[in-house]
Amino acid sequence: MAATNPAGMNDVIERNVRSRLSRVIDPELGKSITDLGMITGIDVMPRDVIDSGRSVVDVTVKVELTVEGCPLTQTIIDKINEAVTSYPAATLIPHIDVGSMSQEKLTGLVNDLKAQRKENPFTKPGSKTRIFTIASGKGGVGKSSVTANLAATFAALGYDTAAIDADIYGFSLPALFGTHDHPTNLKGMLMPVTAWGVKLISIGMFAGADRAILWRGPRLQRSLEQFLSDVWWGEPDVLLLDLAPGTGDMAISVAQALPNAELVVVTTPQPSASDVAVRAGLVALQVPMKVCGVIENMSYYEHNGEKLCIFGEGGGQRVSEQLTAALKYDVPLLGTLPLEPKVRIDGEAGRPVVLNEDGALADTPLAAEFRSIAQRLMEA
Repeated sequence: MAATNPAGMNDVIERNVRSRLSRVIDPELGKSITDLGMITGIDVMPRDVIDSGRSVVDVTVKVELTVEGCPLTQTIIDKINEAVTSYPAATLIPHIDVGSMSQEKLTGLVNDLKAQRKENPFTKPGSKTRIFTIASGKGGVGKSSVTANLAATFAALGYDTAAIDADIYGFSLPALFGTHDHPTNLKGMLMPVTAWGVKLISIGMFAGADRAILWRGPRLQRSLEQFLSDVWWGEPDVLLLDLAPGTGDMAISVAQALPNAELVVVTTPQPSASDVAVRAGLVALQVPMKVCGVIENMSYYEHNGEKLCIFGEGGGQRVSEQLTAALKYDVPLLGTLPLEPKVRIDGEAGRPVVLNEDGALADTPLAAEFRSIAQRLMEA
């Protein structure tokens, strides 16, 4: 039986497909692929075939990506295929013709994006992003693993999540997220690397990052400003910064660059860690940064149903109480995290321990604790 092709059917299908493509968001730029000028043509060619009472139509979508070899090409193609095949009135067979933008077109796009964001986007009025800086008084308390798993938890819960590895000397987020990718450079504007649903940037993603870094003062502050202003973040719901241990230059730079940031203090139970953690929280007395809570890591090790307090007890509660008294507002203990070998094992393998292999939140007590912490932070 021959397929019918009512007059104007091609135009109807083209308009409908274009409308559907307008809802496909570029995962790096956070904008519609039609608004970004990536769709350069839609060709509709009906077949002389009927399938289950519906016309069969070949639809060729011509796509221009920002750069050749874009790391998220397949993701974009999959979304375009889904948009085309979801058309209800006919059976559309998608054909994706992928190319890359000319240098002139790319330059124009980048200039338009830069014009929309000429400065640090997170301090602009109306910014919806909650910013949490994860700090500790000393190293070795698991601050970076807490940051990585908290970021992964936010992403798994559906929040648009970004993370900056602001520990310039001891960067570790790329390894914890299992990524060896480099940020895409669009004419001087960087696209963050996405891993396990989290947009990431770290000095460890750049060439020569394996060498010792001896930045201080203005140069250190400029590195943070570049991470904030020269990277296209879109409008994330949550931004986490993994700070270097202590109360040094980077903590002050963060407070100056992000006065709307909130501080989360990570400690372990023993006094030698918790006493120093209090000093990290007391930075809030000198800079305009609210301390929104304390996380106690390595609280206990569970063995044969018994909780063994290897590093002592009560450090997180002590930090909470001392900061509450000193700052004169409630600084709650957000959660207590156990000492688990799997945190190290999965972290070294490049997957946050709170996630399953498919990226969903794991059904484990540890993942449930991180979920609780994330929810308390967003409700505060």
